[in-house]
Amino acid sequence: MTDKITSAVTTTVPRFEELIAPSHWRTVDFISDLHLQAGEPTTVAAWQHYLQATDADALFILGDLFEVWVGDDAIQEPCSFEAQGCAALKAAAQRLPVYFMHGNRDFLAGPAFLAHCGITGLSDPTVLVFNSQRFVLSHGDLLCLDDVDYQRFRVQARSTEWQQHFLAQPLATRRAQARGIRQESEARKQSGVTYADVDGPAAIAWLQAAQAHTLIHGHTHRPGDHALAPGLQRVVLSDWDAAALPPRAETLRLSHAGLERLPLAPKYERS
Repeated sequence: MTDKITSAVTTTVPRFEELIAPSHWRTVDFISDLHLQAGEPTTVAAWQHYLQATDADALFILGDLFEVWVGDDAIQEPCSFEAQGCAALKAAAQRLPVYFMHGNRDFLAGPAFLAHCGITGLSDPTVLVFNSQRFVLSHGDLLCLDDVDYQRFRVQARSTEWQQHFLAQPLATRRAQARGIRQESEARKQSGVTYADVDGPAAIAWLQAAQAHTLIHGHTHRPGDHALAPGLQRVVLSDWDAAALPPRAETLRLSHAGLERLPLAPKYERS
């Protein structure tokens, strides 16, 4: 029997928010899946350098900026990793518009986080209108239909009831639960499990409904360009791991010339 949640996602095209780029924007950067955490200082440093150095007119963060987000109150904890991350975002947002879309790891980032950092939240999906062209922006997890267990959890975890129950727990308890989730996730990766990819027909349905030709997303950690149908494509963002050999980290830049992948700054290359 077809899983009810998967069936519903397959047959339902979501509502698209629309963002029209101001006429003075010449370059727009997209990043996702940095999974920032205190235990990965090289990636954190690369991200901070990028925020300080980018000459883009706007930055779009398409989910999983943080490895985990246990609640906006973590920002108030003295010297917390969350507070340090927000300080870097706030400094960047004073130079250029920064937009943030939830991922499957940081979906609990709420209004207080956005206000503290001075950044703008985005619905998933959102249509960006740039240079008279339409681009669908998404984290990408909603389109991984074959991951039935995750889709079931996603419906539960995005509910008001579940989030209120989780956030009502002490911060220390939430941090402990998050560590447990990360350990389970790492164990699953080490076991060699193959993760589901974006469903092609669903992606095509989104693009056709949005009257767009390109879907830009992250989540899968499989950067690449994929032709879906004549005139339709999906472009997958890179995850970031600046300590890997070779390092993985890049931005996707949109300009009037089209899309271009920009690699990690040379100072973070490892031999």
